[in-house]
Amino acid sequence: MKRFIEGEDRNQSTLFPECLDDYIAEDNPVRVVDVFVDELDLGQLGFCSVDPKVTGRPAYHPSILLKLYIYGYLNRVQSSRRLEREAQRNVELMWLTERLSPDHKTISDFRKDNSKAIRGVCREFVVLCRRLNLFTQALVVIDGSKFKAVNNRDKNFTRAKMKRRLAQIEASLDRYFEQLERVDHEESSINEAKTVNLTDKIATLREEMARLKTIEVQMQAAPDKQISLTDPDARAMKTRGNGIVGYNVQTAVDAEHHLIVTHEVTNKGSDRGQLTPMATKAREAMDAKDVSVIADAGYFKRADILSCHEAGMTAFVPRSPNLGNRAKNSFGKKDFRYIPERDEYRCPANERLIWRMTSEEDGLTLHRYWCTHCEACSLKSQCTTGKERRVIRWEHEAILEAMQDRLDCDPEIMRVRRQTVEHPYGTLKAWMGSTHFQTRTLNRVGAEMSLHVLAYNLKRVMNILGIKPLIQAIQA
Repeated sequence: MKRFIEGEDRNQSTLFPECLDDYIAEDNPVRVVDVFVDELDLGQLGFCSVDPKVTGRPAYHPSILLKLYIYGYLNRVQSSRRLEREAQRNVELMWLTERLSPDHKTISDFRKDNSKAIRGVCREFVVLCRRLNLFTQALVVIDGSKFKAVNNRDKNFTRAKMKRRLAQIEASLDRYFEQLERVDHEESSINEAKTVNLTDKIATLREEMARLKTIEVQMQAAPDKQISLTDPDARAMKTRGNGIVGYNVQTAVDAEHHLIVTHEVTNKGSDRGQLTPMATKAREAMDAKDVSVIADAGYFKRADILSCHEAGMTAFVPRSPNLGNRAKNSFGKKDFRYIPERDEYRCPANERLIWRMTSEEDGLTLHRYWCTHCEACSLKSQCTTGKERRVIRWEHEAILEAMQDRLDCDPEIMRVRRQTVEHPYGTLKAWMGSTHFQTRTLNRVGAEMSLHVLAYNLKRVMNILGIKPLIQAIQA
């Protein structure tokens, strides 16, 4: 072949380097993994088998298996079987593991048995980032995203789903019984075959109904009236599509370098109630006193906003759009101006809505205000269909109003939220591919997510600082 780049003859003897280290460049990311794991105190983190047993077959040191997993998640290889194959043919892994090649069962058991310790490794890298002064702004963005679990939707049961499936079976039974009755009145040579076929279908449906009845008993005994057969901790969650059975992963992302400061895997489908726990963990991870927290409207909860305020954290959370039965172009609560010195509201018609009563609802103290002149008001058709328009005010409403003022003064803050927290989720899901978590149960899925987050943060810091400076920082 002329005028083409030609390869070498496969039968030609070649003198490869005598040292395996010569194959790995000085700026290869695998060197960061090696140095980072070697600097960890695996015993203090809680890894099993750090100290070898006196008797029995020698085991692999936890550092070897941890390096193998971190390298795998950095390179989109999360399966234990694929990691087993890579350890046998990948030169970088041969260098990293010193030519050790554990079998897939050993690799899988390491991730399963060291869930808590693996989460600790992820936190240790965040501590390193803090030591490198990568968290200087003390501004974090909190968001959640749904990730698929191993559990299939057909093996997840809720009360509505169970009722729908039982109704489908009953409808099918009625249809088969009608067909069976028609066959009995017809004279045909194939009637016997039809009867056997229908009888088998009816028996199968009755067995399925009995199975569902047994599952229903277990489902009713569950605290949230839901059960998953493959992964018992996975839950059905709403998404923009058809919904999934999986987990809701919460993250707090640094607004300066887009590093994931802290994360938590939950099986609650809603983000409401997650603001304060995530903000508190983020502040501890960053070791900062004054932290500003940004989240979307799905996190708006009065109690959480109050908790952040009392803890000295500044929250930026827009109110949830709650229109209720309010007609189009009618007045909302924002159209009523509160006068604090008089403890009253002024409506769009400039009438006074004074305090009338106080009540307790869902642990919140609410004050109610209304006016007695609504019946004769010319704007009543745009305000309310009732006798009078009532305005409800929470006892700590001033905190919410101050937060809304901050949002109005800085309209770009929600754009910062989108630019900060959306792409880490997109990156993680792209690395995972159109698949699900490899493990089951909340504890093990949490460890798997920690490996994803650790790989993401490692790659971010390597891009920010460079390979050699990061190695020097780890060894310092």
